[in-house]
Amino acid sequence: MKGNRARKLLGALALTAAFLIGSQQMGMIHAAGTDGNPEPSSLDADVVEYDMKTGVVTAEGDVLMKRGISRIAGAKAIYNVNTREGMVEGNVVAVREDMRITCDKLTTDGPDHMLAIGNVHGTQQDKTFDGDLVEYFPEQNQYVVIPGGGVVTSKDGTFTADHLEGWLGDEHYVGIGNAHLVSPPRDLEAWGDRVDYFGKEQGKAILTGHALAIQENNTVRGNRLTIYLAQDGKAKVQ
Repeated sequence: MKGNRARKLLGALALTAAFLIGSQQMGMIHAAGTDGNPEPSSLDADVVEYDMKTGVVTAEGDVLMKRGISRIAGAKAIYNVNTREGMVEGNVVAVREDMRITCDKLTTDGPDHMLAIGNVHGTQQDKTFDGDLVEYFPEQNQYVVIPGGGVVTSKDGTFTADHLEGWLGDEHYVGIGNAHLVSPPRDLEAWGDRVDYFGKEQGKAILTGHALAIQENNTVRGNRLTIYLAQDGKAKVQ
């Protein structure tokens, strides 16, 4: 590949890093390649190939893509400049601002959907999430879905379930199937077929189905329990 067209195509692959993390993604990235946005981007790899017929760029061997403050590393990356579909695999590390995701493979099929597969671990400030497969919708208030079960942690404690989803921006998490909440700061442990946890100022957890809560050696059972989380770290069960 030679000339401005080659640099533009390599830049397009490098820009795919930003779709992985955060809310300013493919729409802005695509525009950045055509509106003179000076934010620097780069691609480093052992081998890079571009198929002009299909629009597919392939990079292999110690791949590192950067775009401003975003970066992603892996063993292999494929990006279609026409369909804007991308894939990175092999010890993937993706970082944007305060979000960091590691996994075996990462794919996207558009500006608002990322799929992380295999040993997924994400961190954002004091929050983490883990699972074998995680879907991430950054423009939907950082919506995360862990369909096969996983773990979400925050300063309040640990939340596990067979199916987990949550809005990281709101600290609102939903666990379905064997949902289990453990909060050492509130001396609280709770179970239910479904648990809706609302952090921040709302401060409550709603347990539905075989609900059980233990707080300060007091046990409450019922089909539906609501736990109000006071700002002083205490919990009140109703």
